[in-house]
Amino acid sequence: MTAIPLTWLYVPGDRPEVVSKALASGADVVVVDLEDAVAPDRKEYARAATAERLTDPQPVPVHVRINALDGPLASCDLRALEGLPGISGLRLPKVTTPQHVVRVATLTTVSTAAEAGPPLHALLETALGIEHAFAIATAHPALHGIALGEADLRADLGVRGDAGLDWCRSRVVVAARAAGLAPPPQSVHPDTRDLDTLAVSCAHGRALGFLGRAAIHPRQLPVIEHAYLPTPEEIEDAEQIVKAAATEEGAQALPDGRFIDAAVVATARRTLSLADRARP
Repeated sequence: MTAIPLTWLYVPGDRPEVVSKALASGADVVVVDLEDAVAPDRKEYARAATAERLTDPQPVPVHVRINALDGPLASCDLRALEGLPGISGLRLPKVTTPQHVVRVATLTTVSTAAEAGPPLHALLETALGIEHAFAIATAHPALHGIALGEADLRADLGVRGDAGLDWCRSRVVVAARAAGLAPPPQSVHPDTRDLDTLAVSCAHGRALGFLGRAAIHPRQLPVIEHAYLPTPEEIEDAEQIVKAAATEEGAQALPDGRFIDAAVVATARRTLSLADRARP
């Protein structure tokens, strides 16, 4: 069974040595960034370096965040990345409409083999993107996930306090699940040294329904993973629920009086899948 990804480490595409370190960092997914992390005069080099790196399969899944879809660079990125064995997904920045997803999905289809291109992940970073969240999440079968880009969204909304983004966060979680997609990962925490605040933020994100988180430094990875792995008490509870479901079908009450049904059992099984990550 493929491990559920909990950590997504962003690295700049114009820093091949940093990409190499990221691949050995323990992140579940490495995201090579061709967009915000790369200066305008380094875009061409970042694209070429990334394409060269991904000519071969990589030790962990590698996604590439291409440049903005409404600009001239995205098409160049897509052409350079087409068909590369080392790419496991494309992350699309600042998606505002379903048409953005459809256009990229069409461009990345390998017409000669009638096969789909790499899985797409849409980043919602504007008020308009949030308003269209469900339409974007259901835009095309090639779309495998949606997530927030909170820095741009915060600027677009003029939000100062962190709580001002909670409605948008919940909107994205609901849209993803309503579309049958995996729960989205949280957006990055920009302070790479304040790990205590990161842990608190992850606990809040988990309570909102997120699963895992993007990071911008390897030191953030253990904090994110710890926050999203189930506690021993949660594991014990999940094991009790799954055991009860195996002995009697349908809704039932546990010895402690709690009522369980298929939805509760499904949640318990996901908890145990996550618990397997921490077991030797």
